[in-house]
Amino acid sequence: MYRIRAVDADDDEVAEALRELHRQTFFDGAALPRFDVGTWWLAHRDNQAVAFAGVVPSTHTRNGGYFCRVGVLQRHRGRGLQLRLMRAVEASGRRVGWDSIVSDTTDNPVSANNFIQAGYRLYEPDAPWAWSNTLYWRKRLR
Repeated sequence: MYRIRAVDADDDEVAEALRELHRQTFFDGAALPRFDVGTWWLAHRDNQAVAFAGVVPSTHTRNGGYFCRVGVLQRHRGRGLQLRLMRAVEASGRRVGWDSIVSDTTDNPVSANNFIQAGYRLYEPDAPWAWSNTLYWRKRLR
């Protein structure tokens, strides 16, 4: 049984758990995000943090959020945690009145398929913010 909850990233223990999960899921492939910005979630199995996700106000779309990170430890993949975390992000966006959530994937077919399954659609932003082979995703919340 997995529990997902929003967390206070200003708490030292929570911030350390987020940093460690980021290190174990992204290795050196992505810069460490600012956990003091936005809303963050942890997924726990028993008392161990096994996955995380975060959303920040978007600079890429008006009145929306940017789903900036999601990571699931390898041994817990395939259990729907990324989709559950996406739903938590979307519910948070609806509560604050955002019109949409945007995100991106690069060379990650599993995440791309999860975005599709969660109802996100490919789109072309006015100002692409990542690599030339990046796929951009958007889900309208209203």
